[in-house]
Amino acid sequence: MSQANIPNITPLITLTRDDAINLLLSSIALEELGLSHILNAEGEKLQFVLGTLPGVSSPPATISDILTINESVRDTINAVTKKEFLLDSKLNSILNTPIAVGPTGPTGATGPTGPAEGATGATGATGATGATGATGATGATGSTGATGATGATGATGATGATGATGATGATGATGATGATGATGATGATGATGAAPTNFTKVINFGGNNVGFQRLSGSPGALSNAVPYVDAADGSIVAFSGGINVNNLPAGTYNFLVCFDVINNAAIPLPANVISTITLTTTAVLTGTIVFSIRPTDVGAQPVRISNGAAYVVTPSATVTWTSNIAGDPVTRNDAISLFLDMNIAQSAVYSVYISSAI
Repeated sequence: MSQANIPNITPLITLTRDDAINLLLSSIALEELGLSHILNAEGEKLQFVLGTLPGVSSPPATISDILTINESVRDTINAVTKKEFLLDSKLNSILNTPIAVGPTGPTGATGPTGPAEGATGATGATGATGATGATGATGATGSTGATGATGATGATGATGATGATGATGATGATGATGATGATGATGATGATGAAPTNFTKVINFGGNNVGFQRLSGSPGALSNAVPYVDAADGSIVAFSGGINVNNLPAGTYNFLVCFDVINNAAIPLPANVISTITLTTTAVLTGTIVFSIRPTDVGAQPVRISNGAAYVVTPSATVTWTSNIAGDPVTRNDAISLFLDMNIAQSAVYSVYISSAI
């Protein structure tokens, strides 16, 4: 690797402003040259481990060796990136430095006044419908109307000859109905019935790669195309997961419980997200991972893992709950779906628990 060629600067050298700026730009160029040599060395390091460096025979590398050298290269690249930010800031400062500073020019004319008012913002989302009020008491029964008047009696016909005694005549008409009696007093109101009790249902989703997960028992469509439909008002009260995975990378994995997502949408809109469950891992994990969480839990909750031994709490993972909509509510006929923002594994099952009155 070549060495930097810095001029021999002594107290006897007189530098102009132009000379100083040129030397600063030269120093940035030399630092960039040094960084390029570092990146080239890191590339040759990877070639050596993988056995692709021309002219060099390297011993066979294990997965552990490759992961270790990958982590070393990544740390070096991160350090080089930070140095590049500093060099960019230094370069911008130099380029913005005037070479010759003249007298201040006259003040420019005042620009035109902007509009008095900005554009009206978009209308906010409609709030949830309030609860239905209690049914009022039944009014008293009205009194029965009066019976109509009896029609006039027809004229008497002439007396005929006395005939044989006829059969007994039909029973005469019933007399007029008497007046209706006064309405009795209203009886005491009965005791109020027991308040409805909420019940908790579980929705199971089969594991899928990044994106919408599939309802267990679904014919193959994802949950944005075939969602779970809620049949009563209620709320999301818990979430759990069981994942069998090999070498799950360290990272942040977000499960978004959504409602009414457009059936062909690639991702949900922020307004469609009811709750966010975040699984955070700080190291590579292998085995079966299990966890559960509720919106009432305080802070991060533990995650357990089994890899050929009994389940134990792992120090390398936690799970947290975020209520994107206060109270995590669901309403009747909501289309419920589950979205995962980073790939984990298809060998998994996730459960969403909903509490409602049925």
